[in-house]
Formats: sequence, C-alpha cells, structure tokens
Amino acid sequence: MEWHSLFDNWEIKFVAITLIVAAVIDGKQLKVPNWITFPMAFSGLIYHAASGGWGTWAEGGFLGSFTAMWVGLATLLPIYAVGGMGAGDVKLMAGMGAWLANSNQTWEAFVVSVFVGAAMGLVMAVRSGSFWHHYANFQLILAEWMTIRDPRELSRIAAERKPTMRLLPYGIPICIGSIGYFIYRGMMI
Repeated sequence: MEWHSLFDNWEIKFVAITLIVAAVIDGKQLKVPNWITFPMAFSGLIYHAASGGWGTWAEGGFLGSFTAMWVGLATLLPIYAVGGMGAGDVKLMAGMGAWLANSNQTWEAFVVSVFVGAAMGLVMAVRSGSFWHHYANFQLILAEWMTIRDPRELSRIAAERKPTMRLLPYGIPICIGSIGYFIYRGMMI
C-alpha cells in the first residue's frame, strides 16, 4: 500500500473519523456537541464551494453540499420535532450530508443507520430485561403519532415520558451505519 492512497477519498475518511468522535461522546454524554456538528456542516459547504464551484443540486459543489445537508437534516428533524431524539443527532446527519455533497448517498447512509439503530434498540431492550415494557412504549408512541396531529403536543408528551425511558445515543447508529455504508460502497478506498 502506498502512502498517497491513504489520502484518496480523504473527505469520506474525515467524515468517518468525525462520526467516530461524535459516537464516542454521544455514548458517554448522550449528546453530540455543537463544536462537532456546526463546524462539520459549515466546513463541508465551504470545501465543496471552493473545490467544486456551484455544482448541481444532485451532487458536487456548493449546491450539492447544501442540498445533501438539508436531506440529512430532514431525515431526523421530524423525530426531533416530536421529542424522539436530540438536536445533535440531527445536526450530525446534516454535517455528514454537507461533506458527502450527494443527496442519494446521504439518504442511503441514513437508511442503513435506521436499521443499525433499530437493531441496537432491540438488543438494549432485550439485555435490560424490559423488552415488553419498551415494546408497549413503542406501541403507545406509534398510536400517539397516528392520532395526535400537533407536534408541540407530541413533544410535550415525549418530554414527560423521557425520564422513564432508556435512551439510545443515536450518534452511534449514525456512525456504524454510515461507515458500514461507506465501506460497502467502496467510498473509503
């Protein structure tokens, strides 16, 4: 392996390292800090504007980075809006999108992270011995989402329930799912 190949696709490797740092912090503190998320998003926009000009809405350049950032933001924003996760996780997905500068890749990495998050949540519930309690909570939350149309009310209910729930630091599934996706797609080579 030659040294110069370590710098091939350095942007994806940078994103992977940033995701690992965010996941470790989220695992310890249940929070992805702004000092990671905001610089990640802004530097992605600046890098792609400088290296690719305007680009297109689909990928590359400032427009691709901006669009992918919004795709990343939009994937988790509805869940955040009703109290289902922290803002740091949402901003982490947005920052990843800004660096990928490709809406499809951002979406696909998100989808993989959903499956990783679901598996992690299931394992956590089983290992804690309270699977049925968590399953009942899941059914209750789903019923609330189907019947209550006001996001503020859903958020209020979620805030009341939060102290009784075991929280999943979602930066970890974002990290594992996204890096797994990058490896599968050959983006880290």
